[in-house]
Amino acid sequence: MTTSNTTIQTRYAETDQMGVIHHSQYLIWCEIGRTDFIEKLGFSYAQMEQDGLLAPVTEVNLQYKQALRYPETAHISTWLSDYTGIRATYAYTISNDKGQVCVEGTTTHVVVTADRFRPVSMKKVAPEWHRVYENEAQKRDKL
Repeated sequence: MTTSNTTIQTRYAETDQMGVIHHSQYLIWCEIGRTDFIEKLGFSYAQMEQDGLLAPVTEVNLQYKQALRYPETAHISTWLSDYTGIRATYAYTISNDKGQVCVEGTTTHVVVTADRFRPVSMKKVAPEWHRVYENEAQKRDKL
């Protein structure tokens, strides 16, 4: 199973009044991790959009386990946790420098055409992505 590991140096501007990373920042970091994961598989969001496809978020689930504070480093692990051919769910673990899990979660996405904005089968509109995602799902199922 492919996992992307992304490191982000926290910035003071990302904190709340208590010096804790603001909860909204984690969703941005998930996007950074997801983009890195997709690139690790050999694809890019930019090319997807040039091909007339988009991947909107349909569901977000984040569980906050422990505060991450400035100036700690955020370590984001990202992998494909579920794939149906229509929906892809990415899982995330965000840890601090000590390896303590601060946030766990998932985001679910569908692929739509830019002109109609209706979900479409990845097998039909992006067969190479589908093949790789199916392979990732099979690797996950063997664990």
